[in-house]
Amino acid sequence: MLVILMENQLVSPQQVCPTCLMADQGGQPRWQQGKLRCGRAVGKQEQGQPNQYECQMGFRIADIH
Repeated sequence: MLVILMENQLVSPQQVCPTCLMADQGGQPRWQQGKLRCGRAVGKQEQGQPNQYECQMGFRIADIH
């Protein structure tokens, strides 16, 4: 599950991505084969931390299982 990290809260991509020009036709992040296609991977986090990405709009996104 993808979540957007904002200061002290987690936000659903459904609240942010529909307004993004890089989102897919359904207003969702371009997530394909375990990678965020509308952003870039952020340096490796501590062991046990979820993979994190920075989208084109500047939000930090985490892949939480």
